[in-house]
Amino acid sequence: MGREPPEDPESPAEAWFTFRLCPAAGAQQNATVANPVPGANPDLLPNFLVEPEDVYIVKNKPVLLVCKAVPATQIFFKCNGEWVRQVDHVIERSTDGSSGLPAMEVRINVSRQQVEKVFGLEEYWCQCVAWSSSGTTKSQKAYIRIAYLRKNFEQEPLAKEVSLEQGIVLPCRPPEGIPPAEVEWLRNEDLVDPSLDPNVYITREHSLVVRQARLADTANYTCVAKNIVARRRSASAAVIVYVNGGWSTWTEWSVCSASCGRGWQKRSRSCTNPAPLNGGAFCEGQNVQKTACATLCPVDGSWSPWSKWSACGLDCTHWRSRECSDPAPRNGGEECQGADLDTRNCTSDLCVHTASGPEDVALYVGLVAVAVCLLLLLLVLILVYCRKKEGLDSDVADSSILTSGFQPVSIKPSKADNPHLLTIQPDLSTTTTTYQGSLCPRQDGPSPKFQLTNGHLLSPLSGGRHTLHHSSPTSEAEDFVSRLSTQNYFRSLPRGISNMAYGTFNFLGGRLMIPHTGVSLLIPPDAIPRGKIYEIYLTLHKPEDVRLPLAGCQTLLSPIVSCGPPGVLLTRPVILAMDHCGEPSPESWSLRLKKQSCEGSWEDVLHLGEEAPSHLYYCQLEAGTCYIFTEQLGRFALVGEALSVAAAKRLKLLLFAPVACTSLEYNIRVYCLQDTRDALKEVVQLEKQLGGQLIQEPRVLHLKDSYHNLRLSIHDVPSSLWKSKLLVSYQEIPFYHIWNGTQQYLHCTFTLERVSPSTSDLACKVWVWQVEGDGQSFNINFNITKDTRFTELLALESEGGVPALVGPSAFKIPFLIRQKIITSLDPPCSRGADWRTLAQKLHLDSHLSFFASKPSPTAMILNLWEARHFPNGNLSQLAAAVAGLGQPDGGLFTVSEAEC
Repeated sequence: MGREPPEDPESPAEAWFTFRLCPAAGAQQNATVANPVPGANPDLLPNFLVEPEDVYIVKNKPVLLVCKAVPATQIFFKCNGEWVRQVDHVIERSTDGSSGLPAMEVRINVSRQQVEKVFGLEEYWCQCVAWSSSGTTKSQKAYIRIAYLRKNFEQEPLAKEVSLEQGIVLPCRPPEGIPPAEVEWLRNEDLVDPSLDPNVYITREHSLVVRQARLADTANYTCVAKNIVARRRSASAAVIVYVNGGWSTWTEWSVCSASCGRGWQKRSRSCTNPAPLNGGAFCEGQNVQKTACATLCPVDGSWSPWSKWSACGLDCTHWRSRECSDPAPRNGGEECQGADLDTRNCTSDLCVHTASGPEDVALYVGLVAVAVCLLLLLLVLILVYCRKKEGLDSDVADSSILTSGFQPVSIKPSKADNPHLLTIQPDLSTTTTTYQGSLCPRQDGPSPKFQLTNGHLLSPLSGGRHTLHHSSPTSEAEDFVSRLSTQNYFRSLPRGISNMAYGTFNFLGGRLMIPHTGVSLLIPPDAIPRGKIYEIYLTLHKPEDVRLPLAGCQTLLSPIVSCGPPGVLLTRPVILAMDHCGEPSPESWSLRLKKQSCEGSWEDVLHLGEEAPSHLYYCQLEAGTCYIFTEQLGRFALVGEALSVAAAKRLKLLLFAPVACTSLEYNIRVYCLQDTRDALKEVVQLEKQLGGQLIQEPRVLHLKDSYHNLRLSIHDVPSSLWKSKLLVSYQEIPFYHIWNGTQQYLHCTFTLERVSPSTSDLACKVWVWQVEGDGQSFNINFNITKDTRFTELLALESEGGVPALVGPSAFKIPFLIRQKIITSLDPPCSRGADWRTLAQKLHLDSHLSFFASKPSPTAMILNLWEARHFPNGNLSQLAAAVAGLGQPDGGLFTVSEAEC
């Protein structure tokens, strides 16, 4: 053992390696290298029983590295490519008990000074080399690092005052250290444990987040960073959760202060709902309200004076009366006391009945005279009424005249004896629905009328003219297009890639589509300058292939799409269509269109809702799809930033299982992907490769920006037939994995085991839900061997055939009819029968300023219609909208045989 270590046995010619995984070591040190002697027994090469491992030097304490190998005649350490001196080795020799071969164990100490010599140049490492008669073997490398933890935090939490139920975020960036420091939080010196309090969690950046502030969260918070060297505390941040005061409900009005006459009454409230706490604002307004009141006073009734005595009657009595009306009782006053009639004997002598006197005879004569007068007056009135009725009958010719306007089928003629009366004739034009007339006449002279009937709008006219129909262009136009399509510069260039489309285009434009993804590029006519021919491509990128930096609460809502080549000259905007998974609303989302520059950085080129009409980019956002107008080709993506927890993304939930089950185990895979057609296509293609089938109808789940994870669980599995191998009550997909939108194929697998190989019926429930959010439940009940009823739900529909369409065949509207419509509707019309009315009829009036900024607003409207409705658009609806504008010249909407 007194000699120096031999030369390094490793050489380029000796390339025989054995690899052994070591869970505690890094990827760069997992190899044990053996160099056998030619012709020797490789089984007798040294085999390491103990290899050196990564260690940290704490303060000035040296670290110990150990190697042990069997069989081994010599073992030496090599550190950073240099052999360690023999005297620094501590060697123990023994015999392996199981094999009887010689074993050797070697130890060395590594000091801080040794490591500091190479500090900053490279990492300090050591490795064992063992010899035997059959060759040498090298151990894995062990890295020795000096542990430290700096004193100052890179970012400390700051004091905050927040209102009740408001969110709290306390940032903390620990000091730099090796190994990296672990972070924990103290609240009033007590450890904060998110597993015990679901209202609190710690982010990956070590920030403490309180979802909804409570009064109990008022405390001093301290961020603590620690590693094997030291433990550091940040400055404490005082968090005060205050409560603004709120008024209680008003009390009932009090009783009026005056029992009779004018007074006042009041009601009150208190600032106790809730009461202000921890410096919260006191309630604004008055706590007492007063109002005037008036109570009616009671008035007791009083008798009026007695009337005069009546004449003496036959019974020798007379009477007098009075009323309780001076004043009458009111407002609860008492009635008059006593009698209202007083009767007395009118003579004190014996009363004798005698015949009527002259006064009674005069009374009777007067009554008879009045009755006769009334009768004569009644007879006169009856006579006058009869005379007037006879005169009215002589003036009316026929009552049917009054209703003849509403009964055009049966019209009575006027009477012969009244020729001066006007006979109302029926309006026979009301029996047809044909309209002829002009809503916006031209000033340069009369023009033929444009006729609309109940039949097909813009139906064929006489004289060899053709109008806008569902049918294809005329035979001459078809021959013209077919001749153009035979030219080389009109042929598409298929590349055989499922997520890419190519085509060669000129001024007639065309369309590129990536099937089953919802991604397409519309190149309108005249977008490419005349005389130019461009080969244009459309590519759909996988998120892992393109790095899209997202900041804060931003999330990817659409696929990343490229169209190019960048830098080509376009004279009209092209329209890029792609799906998105957002539930956009101005209150919940801030949506931005990002474009990658030539240098590779991503820029915000459009803030939806704040776009300028003259901007190079514009976006029509619809439910599930966005249409981007752009005059510059490039790489685009739609990114959203949540403004509140109400912001939500649509997730598509799909359940897959094997088509054939050949073992006892049966796996159910639950995918949670963005609700876009490109994401669905990727999963369907993946499952076809895995031999999977859809076992339930897909569902949509709205994931809110609430930082809550997505949970998945399986229930009601029949224990007599199946056994669930899930060891926990549910599985979880972290919120950030879903929210950033850049991770594909996110799924959880539930493994079930059949009790018997003959078991084929499966019935259970799968629940998917966001904590404190939306959820979906799947009821599974099918036969795993022969049930394929849900497979057809994912049959990918055709999207217009070939990925590239060039020339007029790429558009629903025939080219010449399109030009007629543009020429007619672009000029402004005083009665509104121009492109603005067309935009309103197509529900595009929110984009009038954008259309008006372009040389041809009508062309922009028709381009957007083409992008939205290809290939299954209803052309007759567009024809109805154009015809409904009431343009007077029917020739503007037709194409003659000569023009075709």
